[in-house]
Amino acid sequence: MKKITALLILLTGILAWIPNASWANDQVVNVYSSRIEKLIKPAFDAFTKKTGIRVEYLTAKEAELIERLKAEGKFTKADVLITVDAGNLWLAKKADLLQAISSDTLNSKIPASLRDPDGHWYGLTVRARTIVYSKERVQPDELSTYEQLGDPKWKDRLCLRTSKKVYNKSLVGTMIKTLGAEKAKTVVEGWMKNNPKIEAKDSGVLKAIAAGKCDVGIVNTYYLGRELKKDPHFPVGLFWANQMDRGTHVNISGAGVTKHAKHLNNAVRLLEFLASAEAQNLFADDNMEYPVNPDASPNPMLIKWWGKHFKQDSVNIAAAGEYQMAAVQLMERAGYR
Repeated sequence: MKKITALLILLTGILAWIPNASWANDQVVNVYSSRIEKLIKPAFDAFTKKTGIRVEYLTAKEAELIERLKAEGKFTKADVLITVDAGNLWLAKKADLLQAISSDTLNSKIPASLRDPDGHWYGLTVRARTIVYSKERVQPDELSTYEQLGDPKWKDRLCLRTSKKVYNKSLVGTMIKTLGAEKAKTVVEGWMKNNPKIEAKDSGVLKAIAAGKCDVGIVNTYYLGRELKKDPHFPVGLFWANQMDRGTHVNISGAGVTKHAKHLNNAVRLLEFLASAEAQNLFADDNMEYPVNPDASPNPMLIKWWGKHFKQDSVNIAAAGEYQMAAVQLMERAGYR
C-alpha cells in the first residue's frame, strides 16, 4: 500500500509538469508550503515585484509534502520547502530532502539558534509557546516557569494540549536538551500529577480557560492573538515563562532549499528576501507571529499586548527534531497522552 501511495504521488508530480513548463523557466521558483495561501502569498507577490521572479506554489500538510518530496526524488518540481516547526524541518533534513546553502545574508539576519547549524534550513518567523492564564482567577505574580505548573496549587486547574501535537513534542524535546532527560521527565510528571484537562487544540485550551474549566495552560502565542483580534476583552492573559533563567520556548516556521532544486539561485534569493526586514512583517503579521529578524519590528498589536521583546530560550531549535522521539517516549512514561 505504501509503495502504491508513493507511486501515485510521483505520478501526480510528473503529470503536474507536463502542462506547465515553469520548471524550465529561469524566472521562477517553485515552493512546497504547509503554510496556507493567505499567509504566504503577500510575501511571494512582493518578491516577484522586487525581482521579477515568479513564485509557483503548492500547499498541503507537512507530512504529505515530505512524502511527496521522497517519492519525486530528483524529478521534483520543488525548489523550496516551507513548513512549520523545526522538528519537521529537521526530519526533512534527516531524510536527505534538503541541501546546505551558504548565505551571509541569511546568517546575518537570522539568529544562530533559529537555523540549522549546517545551513539546510532557516527560521522565518518566531512562534513562542508559553503560559496563559485566566485574568479573572489568576494574578500574573503567581506564575513563573513551565516547571512551576507542577506545583500542587494548580491541581485540577491546568489545561494542556494533547502530547501528540508536534508543538508539545518540540517543547519537551528542547527541555530534554536543556535540562537533561531526568529533570525534563520530572517537569512533565509534575504537570500530570495536577490532573490536567487535555484538549485537542490550543484554541481549546484558551476556550476552556475562558469558560472556567481551568485556570492556566500552555499555548502558542498566536492562538491568543487570534482570539484578541476577534474580542479585545477575551479574559485570558499571557505570561512569558522562565524569564529569570533560560527564557521562553520558541519555535519557528521556516524553509530550506530542496536537494534537487532546479532553480537554486532563485530559491536562495527567495529565502534571503523572506528574511529581510522588508518582508518579515508580510510573512509574520497575519498569523500574529514574531519576526525572526531582530531588525524587523513585530506587529503593532503584539507590541500593544505583550511588548516588543521577551527573553527567548537560546537552545538551538534543531533540538526539537533531534529529541522528538525521546520526547514522545518521555511523555508516554509520564502518562501524558
